[in-house]
Amino acid sequence: MLNIKTILVPTDFSDAAEGAFHLACSLARDHGSRLEILHVVTPPTVAYTEGLMLPPTQDIKDELWAKLDSIRPTEGVEVDRHLLEGEAAAEILRTARSTNADLIVMGTHGRRGLTRLLMGSVAEEVVRKSPCPVLTVKVPLTHMKDEAAKEDLAHTV
Repeated sequence: MLNIKTILVPTDFSDAAEGAFHLACSLARDHGSRLEILHVVTPPTVAYTEGLMLPPTQDIKDELWAKLDSIRPTEGVEVDRHLLEGEAAAEILRTARSTNADLIVMGTHGRRGLTRLLMGSVAEEVVRKSPCPVLTVKVPLTHMKDEAAKEDLAHTV
């Protein structure tokens, strides 16, 4: 059995990230693990035709810290929170190494085709380069049920 002491949970505050967090909480509770919750602020790309893009202000960082603090794990699960600036995949991998993560649990948006090519896939890069196993969660189960119900309703109308 895999000895899971530390679980890294990157979040972009999306539905997929929330689903991954709930799964990570269950795993942490069952294994007596600590959760490391991470949000990475990606610096804006400078577009010279658009003007100078400034890094995130302290107000934005304060708002992000408040969002991180509002993420509450299952009772009894120990949590550390991290807010970093940089390229998301690189910071996730760096944090996995620095926290000695035994597992990364992260959401994925499931982009395909041109969107994936243009935007890249953070989850894919993390899976390829991770020092530990990575569990990806595409969408929360409740979201999938809601979408299936909408699709069924659309077919009956």
